[in-house]
Amino acid sequence: QVQLVESGGGLVQAGGSLRLSCAASGGTFSRYAMGWFRQAPGKERDFVASISWGGSRIYYADSVKGRFTISRDNAKNTVYLQMNSLKPEDTAVYYCAADSANRDTKTPSEYDYWGQGTQVTVSS
Repeated sequence: QVQLVESGGGLVQAGGSLRLSCAASGGTFSRYAMGWFRQAPGKERDFVASISWGGSRIYYADSVKGRFTISRDNAKNTVYLQMNSLKPEDTAVYYCAADSANRDTKTPSEYDYWGQGTQVTVSS
């Protein structure tokens, strides 16, 4: 059983920055692909970014390319999402997820474990 805990969300004005963290425990973190997803009220959970366990494969949704950066520190069992130039449409609950098969997939159903989510609100 893997446990994931997100932190770093909050309220920020458009154009500002936030860094989300996701701390993992209870598994072999360094062998898991990790992903970030987000979900606004009444909408589906959308892919944001993913990173393979070795960091060699990184993918971003088109909507965040050039603004968000995913990274990981396997020594700390933590994955990060640096969010710059935030826009109101980035407002959502952000979730981290772990894929034990190291597929770094964009599909939510392919991930094995999920955090509880952290709220990001961007005001105009």
